[in-house]
Amino acid sequence: MTTRLTEPPARSDSGSAPKGGEQRRKRGTAAAQENRAGLAFVSPTLIVVLVVVVLPIAWTVLLAFQRARLVDIQTQGLLGNWTLRNFEQVFASPGFWSSLWTTLLYTAGSTFGSIALGLVAALALRRPFRGRAALRGSMLLPYVAPVVAVTFVWEVMLSPQYGIVNEWGTGVLGWDGPVAFLSQRNTDVTVLGVELPVPVALLTVIAFEIWRYFPFAFLFLLARLQAVPSGLEEAARIDGASPLQNFRHILLPQLMPVISLLAVLRLIMTFNKFDDVYLLTGGGAGTDVVAVRVYEFLTARFDVGAAAAQALVLAAVLAVLLGVYFTFFARKTQEEAQ
Repeated sequence: MTTRLTEPPARSDSGSAPKGGEQRRKRGTAAAQENRAGLAFVSPTLIVVLVVVVLPIAWTVLLAFQRARLVDIQTQGLLGNWTLRNFEQVFASPGFWSSLWTTLLYTAGSTFGSIALGLVAALALRRPFRGRAALRGSMLLPYVAPVVAVTFVWEVMLSPQYGIVNEWGTGVLGWDGPVAFLSQRNTDVTVLGVELPVPVALLTVIAFEIWRYFPFAFLFLLARLQAVPSGLEEAARIDGASPLQNFRHILLPQLMPVISLLAVLRLIMTFNKFDDVYLLTGGGAGTDVVAVRVYEFLTARFDVGAAAAQALVLAAVLAVLLGVYFTFFARKTQEEAQ
C-alpha cells in the first residue's frame, strides 16, 4: 500500500497583493463617500454664512477704501478708485475721538451695571418665597418689551415739563428745578467742596441700558446659582461664615465663568449699540456714540465710503478690546474658577 503525500499548495504573494489593494481601495472609497456626505451636510450652512456674513463684511471693507457716495453705488464697480481718504476724513472729522471715548464710557458703564444689577436680582430671587415665580417673570419685561415702547415711556417719565421723575424730584426731594435728563449735557455737582461736571444725558442713557438688559444677566446668573451644590454653603455656614464671606468664597468663584461670558457678550452688544441711544437722545447732549455717527454719515451726508471706514474702525477697536480681554482676563478667570 502506497501513501501519496500531497504537498500543501504553495502560498503565493500574487494572491495576497490584490486582496490588500482591494481593501485599500474599499477604504478609500468609503472615506471619499464620507467626505462627500460631510460636504453635503455642511454646504447649506456654509452658503448661508457666506451670503449673510462674509459677503456684507467684504463689501464693507471694499467700500471703506473707495470714494463712494450713495448715488454712485449702482454705477460704481467693486474694484476701483482705491483711496485712504475715507480714513483721513474719519480721523480728522471733529468729534470722532470724543465720540470714541463716549462709546467706551457707555460700553463700560452699561456692561458693568447690567451684570451687577442682574447679580443682585439673581441673589435676591434664588430662595423660594410666595410670589417668586411672578416676580421672576416680571423681571424679563424690560428685555422683551419693544424698544420703541420703552424709550417712549422713559421720555415721558423724564420730561422736564410733565415727567413724574421731575415732579417727585422738585416736590419730594427738594430739587431746585426740573432736570432735562435727555437733553442736558452736563451739570455741576459739588462733592466735598469741589464742583465736578456730571454728564447728565450720558448717565441717563447708561441707566436705561442697565435697566433694559439686566434681565439678560439675571437669567444666566440665576441658572448658575441654582446649580451650586447646597452642601458647600451648608458647610460654610457650619464653619461660621458670614453671608458676605459665603458670597466671596463660595458663590463668586462658582459664578465667575458665567460673569466672564456675560462681560464678553455685553461688551460686543453694547459697543455696537445704536437704537437705544438714537431713540432716546438722537445722539445729542454728549451721547454721540460711534454707531450713531456711522448712521449720520450714511443718511445725512450720503457718504457710504466714510460710513464704511468708520464702521471698520469701530470693528478694529472692538477686536482690540476683545483681544486684551482674552489675553489678560479670560485665562485668569478660568484659573480662579478651577
